[in-house]
Amino acid sequence: MENVLAFEVTQTENVFSRGLVQKQLGTLKKDQVRVQIEYSDINYKDALAATKNGGVVSDYPKVIGIDLAGTVIETNNKNWKTGQKVLVTGYGLGTDKDGGFSQVQDVPGEWLVELPQDLTPKEAMKFGTAGFTAALAVKTLDEKINEKDAPILVTGASGGVASTAIALLHQLGYSNIIALSSKKEQAQWLLKLGATDIQSPAEVLPEKKRPIGKQKFGAVIDTVGGEILANLLPLIQYNGAAILCGNASGIALNTTVLPFILRGIQMIGIDSVYVEMSQRKQIWQFLTENKKVLGQLSYQEVDLTDLDETIDSLLNGTHTGRTIVNMGGTK
Repeated sequence: MENVLAFEVTQTENVFSRGLVQKQLGTLKKDQVRVQIEYSDINYKDALAATKNGGVVSDYPKVIGIDLAGTVIETNNKNWKTGQKVLVTGYGLGTDKDGGFSQVQDVPGEWLVELPQDLTPKEAMKFGTAGFTAALAVKTLDEKINEKDAPILVTGASGGVASTAIALLHQLGYSNIIALSSKKEQAQWLLKLGATDIQSPAEVLPEKKRPIGKQKFGAVIDTVGGEILANLLPLIQYNGAAILCGNASGIALNTTVLPFILRGIQMIGIDSVYVEMSQRKQIWQFLTENKKVLGQLSYQEVDLTDLDETIDSLLNGTHTGRTIVNMGGTK
């Protein structure tokens, strides 16, 4: 049996560990597909999975990594054949079943998306779950907001989801994109992505929280949640929307019903894990058609042997842009 290198986490009642291991490939199970992984990427969810009591891994030990892209090298599923380029994001990859931080991985066939013809595995993982989530949020907003000059606020702007959302909004013609970020050193980059203004939370949020405030934003794409979101809801314009796709600042939401019943705003949640396959294919085609935004996005490339530093930076809030993981495939 062949051995492959993988990044695995394990936890017992008293001990947590993470690091590289040699995994032995067994017999491919019914309806499974074996993928030679070329690239993966690192998301905040991966960082949580690499943490003791992170709350996202169902059982241990587990090879983490919620995304992967590569080539089918063996198949026990009638819908897939060897040589096909594929990607996987979401479902239970890296949480319920072994994930993308491995040179080779066996994946349920129904989880696979065929890589669009004009998208490489590396480009797919530059987007990854972050880009996929951003695209879902932007498409949802675009269906709700009819005015391209409406003021759109994007929170956590220097993160992977938010920065991609800014670039995609700009690509779609939105001309009034406000990036909410406390990282002033990222201001020039955010402006290059398409943001028209950079503001800190102190500049945007009122000193005293009120149930209803001045109408400032046509819509908010929120990647942080918590108190920031609670303070933004009263500032959304009549018939506006808050598109929720993150909880970096917490899962609690202390608010009132007034913005919803007096201004008719909507709060729309974005789930990127269990999206129906038909919509997955549409979103990946949308990303492929708009992949030139990848040239504007900030990313770094690391090897499978060097994940710890990026994981720590995500947990510490110092990470910016995207990090992709090269498994040794074609660049």
